[in-house]
Amino acid sequence: MNIVKKCYEKMKDGTLKRMVQETIWIYAYAKRYFPQMVLYTALGMGGILLSFGSSLVSKDMIDIITGQRVGELMKYFLVTIGLAVVSLLFTQITTFLNMIISQKVDNELRQEMFEKIMVTDWESITKYHSGDLLARWAGDTSLIASGLLNYIPNAIMALLKFFGALFIVIRYDWTFAVFALLGAPVSLFMSRFLMSRMRNNNDRSAQMQARMSGFNQEAFVNIQTIKAFDLVPLYISYLKDIQKDYLEMRVDFQKLSMKTSIIMSVVGMIVSYSCYGWGIYRVFSGAITYGTMTLFLSMSGNLTAALNTLISLVPSVISMTTSARRLMDIEEMPTEDYSKRSEALAFADAHKQEGISVTLEQMSYTYHTGTHVFEKTGFEAHPHEIVALVGPSGEGKTTMLRLLLALLKPQEGRCILSSNTGDALEIAPYSRQLFAYVPQGNTMFSGTIAENLRKVKPEASEEELRQVLQMACAWEFVEQMPDGMYSSLQERGGGISEGQAQRLSIARALLRQAPILLLDEATSALDVETERRVLRNIMKDTYPRTCIVTTHRPTVLSMCDRVYGIAGKQCVVLSQEEVQKRIMDF
Repeated sequence: MNIVKKCYEKMKDGTLKRMVQETIWIYAYAKRYFPQMVLYTALGMGGILLSFGSSLVSKDMIDIITGQRVGELMKYFLVTIGLAVVSLLFTQITTFLNMIISQKVDNELRQEMFEKIMVTDWESITKYHSGDLLARWAGDTSLIASGLLNYIPNAIMALLKFFGALFIVIRYDWTFAVFALLGAPVSLFMSRFLMSRMRNNNDRSAQMQARMSGFNQEAFVNIQTIKAFDLVPLYISYLKDIQKDYLEMRVDFQKLSMKTSIIMSVVGMIVSYSCYGWGIYRVFSGAITYGTMTLFLSMSGNLTAALNTLISLVPSVISMTTSARRLMDIEEMPTEDYSKRSEALAFADAHKQEGISVTLEQMSYTYHTGTHVFEKTGFEAHPHEIVALVGPSGEGKTTMLRLLLALLKPQEGRCILSSNTGDALEIAPYSRQLFAYVPQGNTMFSGTIAENLRKVKPEASEEELRQVLQMACAWEFVEQMPDGMYSSLQERGGGISEGQAQRLSIARALLRQAPILLLDEATSALDVETERRVLRNIMKDTYPRTCIVTTHRPTVLSMCDRVYGIAGKQCVVLSQEEVQKRIMDF
């Protein structure tokens, strides 16, 4: 009744349902590798059968020796060596195959999860800390990849070892089976004991791993800020606190493991010594030979080992289902729509001569946190224009660019790209290839300057790189570097100033030659003269580009064709008087 009650409780709180869903999810990956898993299992089963054969031959050898039948000894000795060599080959091949399959599953699962994370709705994915995502992508995928071969195949092999050993024992002396199976009830009880505790432990472990990963990532990425504010002692203290919590979690886990190990070891000793005692009695009574006794002892060890293997699979299964749930959380998030990529490219190609306009009509947007940013507002920008967005911090300038990039989706309104011929394309994730974007902050990658630029156009020639560097006023410092455009940058553009990094980011965006260029405070680290030079170069370029900038610095507003003020959930065109007032008040 107690078992029924526990099962009912788990059904009621959804635990069993979740485990079934997680197992089905794992099976969807496992069935892709069914032939390899069958081969792996067959090799493992072959190795087990060889071990049984070796045990039977060893029995006969002992009987031959104790019976002083020396003439047959050499034959059995050679058979024993042959079986040992074949068993060694089976073991090595199985290990090698295990590595190949696990690594292949790991690579493909990571690739799929990476792609899934990248195409997940931007606002949804930002709910997760990047350290948590990294822990799921790296740790959980590897656990599932290795677990696929430590679950079904190993369970089948353990069952073969158990029933094979039991068959041999019963065939030679059924009484030994009673002693060999003494530990079975305890083993079954321990598996139930583990099942009820391991899932909570694995949840705690996953949360701690994500917390540790997140802390490490943030600390190393922001090491300059930590040093600048002299926060090193504080962060060391943070690390100690996290490590303390992690240690407590590991201690709790180890206590559980110790208790389980002690109980199972004691049970194993009781079974072994009982088998020894019964075997000695049966030999002295003449019921069995010395060889048969050694065979029984070997098979009792196999029976115990098989039961322990099956029990050890319980934590493995629970860990796999826990990891599966963490990956399923990502898979279940809404994904972006890239179904019309070819249509977007065709639209851009059809209007590359005259350019593309951007229009937002009656657009409303509210973040999932409840922050209401826009209410039925509008905006437009056209080819060969530089349109500015100004306003207080936090009023929606960056949000507007995210809406244009379809990183965010408005709850109401119409957001389109259009041509002067009347053709239109909805702004969506697949339309991002028509945009070039320079966000706030340093967006350089480690590698050479040329490699950074060519990320948006791998086939770009050196002359093209030079041209965009000149347009962004970056060539003047790049040509002075030891290796020019092939000079290496450190992580996040280390080794150059913020202003230089901004100019390189603008050059990269210009190299893409997208119809629409978005500059989000992209010139904030430049002096006024350089800022104006960069914008003049963009204006003089004959490419029909629509340029949209956000800025806190009104010094360039006089160069813009139109200025929108963002405030009070609205985006409205400022008059010349209002623009001049902002310039004068700056």
